[in-house]
Amino acid sequence: MNAAAALDLRDIHAAPPPTFWPPAPGWWLLAAVLLVTLVILVLWAYRHYRMVQQKRQIMLELERLSDCYSKDNIPEFITGVSTLLRRVALRRYARDRVASLTGPDWLRFLDATGGAGGFENGVGQVLESGPYQPALNEVPTEELLSLVRLWIRGNLEVAA
Repeated sequence: MNAAAALDLRDIHAAPPPTFWPPAPGWWLLAAVLLVTLVILVLWAYRHYRMVQQKRQIMLELERLSDCYSKDNIPEFITGVSTLLRRVALRRYARDRVASLTGPDWLRFLDATGGAGGFENGVGQVLESGPYQPALNEVPTEELLSLVRLWIRGNLEVAA
């Protein structure tokens, strides 16, 4: 009898191909990194979208205020502008820093946070006493609105 047949040997065969599941640890790590990156991007995009929407809404409200300005409602116009500024300031800065400010302190705060002197020494002075002067005849509306737009844009950009 033949010696090879007596040993009952089988032919050499290759190992089975690797299976698809479970993936190697490197793929798990890559999937986790991609998932975390995706979550961070979605949160950033959502926050950015909300900031853009808030800025658009605030600017529309400022435009509505400027559209309804007339010589008959100057105190209401000034009160509306000041209220809008205070709402933006409360959104951007700590409540205990902003909420109690009135008069010259409020104007100083507005100048220190982006007013560049236009509130305390410029057209913004009307915000201090304007609502309480019913006999006020004229307000430099365009200059005031320009100053307010500048302050709002500056403070909303920093918040983003």
